[in-house]
Amino acid sequence: MTADPSISTAPPLLRVLVLTGTALVVGTAASLAAIALVELVALLNTSLLVAPKARVQWESLPWLVAATTILVPTLGGLIVGLVHRHLSPAERPLGPPDVIEAVQFHKPLPGLRSGLISTGTAALSLGAGASVGQYGPMVYLGAIFGGAARRLRLGVPHLASIAIGCGVAAAISTAFNAPIAGVLFAHEVVLRHYATRAFAPVTVASVTGYVFANVIFERPALFRIETPGIAHGYEFALVAALGLIVAAGAIVFMRLLLGLGPALARRVKRPELRTALAGLAVGLTALALPDVLGIGTSTLRFATIDGAFGPVEVVILIIAKIVLTALCIGAGFSGGAFSPALLIGSLIGVFFWTVASGFAAVPTSGVAIYAISGMMGFASAVIGAPLTCILIVFELTRNYDVTIAAMVAVVFSNLVSHRAFGRSLFDVQLARRGIDFSLGRDRAHLAALEVVDYLRTGAVTARPDEPPPDVAARLQQHGWREAFVLDGDGRLLGVFAPGAQDAAARIGPGVDPARLVFDDTTDLAEAMERLRGFVGDAVPVVSATTGKFLGAVSEADLVAAWLDEAARLRKEENASA
Repeated sequence: MTADPSISTAPPLLRVLVLTGTALVVGTAASLAAIALVELVALLNTSLLVAPKARVQWESLPWLVAATTILVPTLGGLIVGLVHRHLSPAERPLGPPDVIEAVQFHKPLPGLRSGLISTGTAALSLGAGASVGQYGPMVYLGAIFGGAARRLRLGVPHLASIAIGCGVAAAISTAFNAPIAGVLFAHEVVLRHYATRAFAPVTVASVTGYVFANVIFERPALFRIETPGIAHGYEFALVAALGLIVAAGAIVFMRLLLGLGPALARRVKRPELRTALAGLAVGLTALALPDVLGIGTSTLRFATIDGAFGPVEVVILIIAKIVLTALCIGAGFSGGAFSPALLIGSLIGVFFWTVASGFAAVPTSGVAIYAISGMMGFASAVIGAPLTCILIVFELTRNYDVTIAAMVAVVFSNLVSHRAFGRSLFDVQLARRGIDFSLGRDRAHLAALEVVDYLRTGAVTARPDEPPPDVAARLQQHGWREAFVLDGDGRLLGVFAPGAQDAAARIGPGVDPARLVFDDTTDLAEAMERLRGFVGDAVPVVSATTGKFLGAVSEADLVAAWLDEAARLRKEENASA
């Protein structure tokens, strides 16, 4: 784990000024960058005939529309793959999991060059109509500005992590015109605590993003609806059932997304061919179903209008969007899963409403309630931020009934998805990197510490042919009770404790198997679990590959490391300024 760059702690007033100034600067930069990304994608969508309006304007030349529908995402995918392969040090898109890892373990983000290239390829991916989302790249873009604070030495502990949270909050606030949701997203998904030291500046940055998006540039919200609310009490039971359905859909979506990438990589070795093939699949599908292109903002807005989609069309679009999004992200297109999750969830809500009000003839309050509830139930299961999704609904609709309905769907969706899949797509992606938050933040931090970093100097070793008195004398000299017996190649044979066998010519017959052995891959969390019931001076540590003895760690040192890490986390999570 990398230490925080702040060496000395500044006075409280100076820390407050530094945090406030950082929040304002990072919030402004992240908000402007997010707006620029959205405008660039919109420009590309119009220029490349991805946007519905642009396609309508050229409908008199159907051959041109058809050709661009196929060629644009295919060539865009080819370029994205080539850029990642040849220009990006990371050789892959970057996103929220990288931000979470950097913040949680106080590590630098992947290199600036990789981050800028990932943002550029995200703009190209979105502009070319790939079935990916824009909010993941926005989150990473905001994090880039926050990560720049790592170079500052201003006496504020964990300044870089807090600044990254500020950038993320400002980006989400700008994207949704939802400053409260921006604050909660940064704390729920990235920081994972609510210490005042972080909460105050993150709030300032989120409000700054809202001011730029809503006041200065007067950008429209993602969607706005006017609805009187829930007309029938039993509809809360309906949205609860909808929550269970979207949970199942979200689990299928996430499993497919995680499985298609490795499967495609095994069959197509060159990354640029994978992205090109995924783009070709999008283009061919869009010939018959143009709504699969790009972010789908227009489709999302139409979903809240009664009768905008027929039931068969909705089902086909749901299946196509799930498969194509999983294929595009798995193949290596830059982009997130949040935007597609919003669209897929809303369409599932539309289908549910169609079945309930049409086929079952149940009186309802209109499609918008179910579209929004399905949207947030699905999205919250994917990103693992239920409170954020609930607040987005409230900030966009200003309607308590709609918010409560969405809250019911979110709760039931997360109950199922959390147990059947995990807290979020991001957490499962991190778990595949060896960073497991499923048992808590503290457990993940302990798992990041390796026992080889706590090896004790002076561990007594012996050869099996040595006389017991010689080994006993060496143990007494160093204050140890057991010697670690090694063969001629330095591999551990067992332990020797002086006793009745001291009169023997050599210690070989008195060597006992080690009661517990760690290797150089054992982490502190695993070590603490395995120490239950252990009695002895120390635990030997060997190489996992060669079996050679590396040293020993004492139980006291491991307990001290665990207590130190727990104290550090408590201090971080409860810091006031």
